[in-house]
Amino acid sequence: MTLLSCRIPGCKKTFRNKSGQMKHICSAHPIPLRNRPTFHQAAPVSRSPSPENLAFDNQQDFGDARPLEGANEAFMLEQGVRLGPLFQTLHPHLTGCKCNVHGNFIDQNALPPPRTEALPTDWTPYETRVAFETAEFLYTRNQMSAGQIDTLLNLWAATLIKHDDSPPFTGHHDLYETIDSTLLGDVSWQTFSMSYSGTRPAENVPPWMTAEYDMWFHDPHLLVHNMLSNPDFAAEIEYVPYRDYTDDNTHCYKNFLSGDWAWKQADIITQDPETHGSTFVPLIIGSDKTMVSVATGHTEYHPLYLSIRNIFNGVRRAYRNGVVLVGFLAIPKSTKEHLDDKDFRNFHCQMFHSSLAKIFEPVKLNMTVPDVVCCPDSHYRCIIYGLGPYITDYPEQVALSGVVQNWCPKFLNNRKNLDGDGLPLLWCREHTDLLVQELPHVHLWHEYGIIQEVVPFTNDFPRADIHKLLSLDILHQIIKGTFKDHLVDWVEQYLLLMHRASHAAEIMDDIDRRIAAVAPFAGLRHFPEGRGFKQWTGDDSKALMKVYLPAISGHVPQDVVRAFSAFLDFCYIVRRDTLMEDDLTQLQDALKSKHIKVVKEPWCRSSRYKALGQMLLTNQRLDKIAAARSDFEARGMLQGSCMSDALWALRESNGELLDNSEDEDEDNDDADNVLQAHCLLR
Repeated sequence: MTLLSCRIPGCKKTFRNKSGQMKHICSAHPIPLRNRPTFHQAAPVSRSPSPENLAFDNQQDFGDARPLEGANEAFMLEQGVRLGPLFQTLHPHLTGCKCNVHGNFIDQNALPPPRTEALPTDWTPYETRVAFETAEFLYTRNQMSAGQIDTLLNLWAATLIKHDDSPPFTGHHDLYETIDSTLLGDVSWQTFSMSYSGTRPAENVPPWMTAEYDMWFHDPHLLVHNMLSNPDFAAEIEYVPYRDYTDDNTHCYKNFLSGDWAWKQADIITQDPETHGSTFVPLIIGSDKTMVSVATGHTEYHPLYLSIRNIFNGVRRAYRNGVVLVGFLAIPKSTKEHLDDKDFRNFHCQMFHSSLAKIFEPVKLNMTVPDVVCCPDSHYRCIIYGLGPYITDYPEQVALSGVVQNWCPKFLNNRKNLDGDGLPLLWCREHTDLLVQELPHVHLWHEYGIIQEVVPFTNDFPRADIHKLLSLDILHQIIKGTFKDHLVDWVEQYLLLMHRASHAAEIMDDIDRRIAAVAPFAGLRHFPEGRGFKQWTGDDSKALMKVYLPAISGHVPQDVVRAFSAFLDFCYIVRRDTLMEDDLTQLQDALKSKHIKVVKEPWCRSSRYKALGQMLLTNQRLDKIAAARSDFEARGMLQGSCMSDALWALRESNGELLDNSEDEDEDNDDADNVLQAHCLLR
């Protein structure tokens, strides 16, 4: 009997007739709808954030969006679209149009070119699917040591000798060499050195003045290319800045491109007509000097992370490669004798800025000149990059903005009167540059909190102002900072101030008893000893926030309770799904998760001796395995399991392929496949 194969590449289903074949294709490989008509309705003038885009009407036109060369008018993005309860407006000029590999705009309904010419049976550099999944399991999921890998493979080999067969790898060396030979995700580590070049004392030169500091980094240009070409993001990425409004003219925020900043950046970019039709890709940067660092000699290394703001909030998580490790920033160390030395402080801070400027230099050109890049949907687009928010905690915000400790890096208010007497004025790059040019060092330091010698790295890049890009660290500055280090400590200090020490201790014990007595409930954590644990984590703080307010009620004045209530309201509001602040919250969670994957776990896997080089290699291998998985999944090669593949091959070799598509109780349960495989092998 001649069997029909599924027409979809990579699918191994076979059928006895065309009816079964068509039924399978319609259910397992539905074709997405294209060119679905959209409904236009009039939008009020106030809904348009751009002065050029003044109104919409009920006709199917495209507002002020002009046709692009190579893309006819019918394929321009609509300027007003009803999306359920929301009305959406799209930017009229930065429209994310598809183009060819040369940057020429094409028919916007054209099918994408093939992502790869590789066959669906090509597992290069792995010999088989079993080899790939074995490598992924041992290196990524289990993180097995080299010695244990050898032991496991030897035991595996012992069971296969009688079958004249062998495991997919001979040992850990073979496994590592196979991973290293993966071309996908191969962004090599680069390095450059920095050293102090200022005046040195004639005698007793501090070690930090003579040391060389090595920076290790990936080319961010290539990292962004890898993220943009990742097929995992095909249905979860945006190419055009937009705004969503409700019927009562309320602006709703969701993903980053729905925000005001992205729209304003698009307006600035499109002042150059050559950028019309391009896609804006904001780069978000994150670092945290309080995280675990890798110390070597006179240097500490702190991780630097990168993401792009086009992918949806839920995608920017470490396990989906929405956040990537850019490099390790070298932080010079010194003895206590020189920690307060002005030259050391300035060198420490300016080396930080110089390192960032050097690392992100590869993307500078394409912040004004479009870069043609393959996107997750396999289409090419002209990309304009831009420095986006820099998420970090207060110590690094001070270093990045070039302000004095205890001054605000965002507002001009004096450090002794941060609340100010009226509306606060924001820092801006032009104002800072003018002050540095006109005022002496002492006046800048004491009256404005500006460190004259520090030049922010953002000054080297277009459309970048560090004061506007700084974003707070939700975890350290709100959850742990304001709640734990300020409000909780405030309650304890109040009790000690208003009561004698023994009575204050009794009250705090009662607060602990109330916390411990919280009934079990979904989403609530049990604290058997109250808040009496030595080291607080971010998760501890977030869990305690849910039960702390009723625990202190009656022990402190109502104003204190109201202060806690207002703070908790703020915390929960900014974490809502329809606010742009939720974007920052989820990204902070991603940074925290990514730190464990790229710093803590590689550190634990190292020998601890000259650990940085081992950590760099570990991260490079993890990236290659992740990239290989994305490619194999995009080609439909990881459907089912290794066992189902083996069973299919066994049936094919025995000539027992059947049409299972017409069975009413068909399923792909691996347990059934295992049972069938054992029966066939007997």
